[in-house]
Amino acid sequence: MTPQLIQPTGAAHTRIYSYGAARGENAVPNEDLIEPINSSDEWIRQRTGIITRVRADADTSAVDLASDAATEAIERSGIPADKIDAVIVATISNPRQTPSVSAIVADRVGANPAAAYDLNAACAGFAYGVAQADALIRSGAAHYALVIGTEKLSDVVDPTDRSISFLLGDGAGAVVIGPSETPGIGPTIWGSDGSKADAVGMSHTLTEFRDGLAPWPTLRQEGPTVFRWAVWEMVKVARQAIEAAGITADDLAAFVPHQANMRIIDEFAKQLKLPDTVVIGRDIETTGNTSAASIPLATHRLLEEHPELSGGLALQIGFGAGLVFGAQVVVLP
Repeated sequence: MTPQLIQPTGAAHTRIYSYGAARGENAVPNEDLIEPINSSDEWIRQRTGIITRVRADADTSAVDLASDAATEAIERSGIPADKIDAVIVATISNPRQTPSVSAIVADRVGANPAAAYDLNAACAGFAYGVAQADALIRSGAAHYALVIGTEKLSDVVDPTDRSISFLLGDGAGAVVIGPSETPGIGPTIWGSDGSKADAVGMSHTLTEFRDGLAPWPTLRQEGPTVFRWAVWEMVKVARQAIEAAGITADDLAAFVPHQANMRIIDEFAKQLKLPDTVVIGRDIETTGNTSAASIPLATHRLLEEHPELSGGLALQIGFGAGLVFGAQVVVLP
């Protein structure tokens, strides 16, 4: 007789317990960036809504930012760090190809020997991480999970690139996720479109740089292509996430899209027909676009400025290089 395997099951539901945040130490106003791109403060504000962005010191890494955000999230969660058994870090800014940011952060915050891995889904990375933590806990593969989006994009900025240089900032946002008596994380709508892989990404490969065939790789994008895709295709994904959660836009307390561009955020809100009661994350104005960190950073700020949102429903959607996307409705802690 074939032995019967044990297949574990976990909690019926999950929720986000807490948020933590870390931003680059330096505020960088538009005036500091306009000369290399032959632009103006007014041009940047009109196109992106950004007044200033945060960038980290030269000796601060994405690992440091992630550790600081994670420490705050753990302290606020009330869950001992050694009870966290999965650490997921979404990033495109690991200063090394390996080891992972997650393994180092797990050790720094006291979660060793948690399972730890990094995921690369660019600006959708945090939504991907939340989806995976939810699934891991409900399957019994983890009890508590730490999910972090962290980026130091200033390391991969070409100051002369008019398509993206003025958008990017540095920071990290973290959440602790664990079991819940009621559903706290809705179904995730996620996917990709690799046919548009050239729309956003690195200008060169590391091997081209190594062999002297190209300068240091930096981020670049085809702005109009990304804008059209985000505005038209991602609104459909946002609607699907609302529907999958079994709610309507009127039920939302907050909307936290990836902080890519204020014009995209405004168009989202308009097309989704969000009521005036929905508070919208607009962290981009003073933080910039921090890729995988942008959604948790924006949510952290919303909860600081609007504590009454606690317990309400928030729609979050990330989208970016790949092209990849992910969205879900969550209950705010």
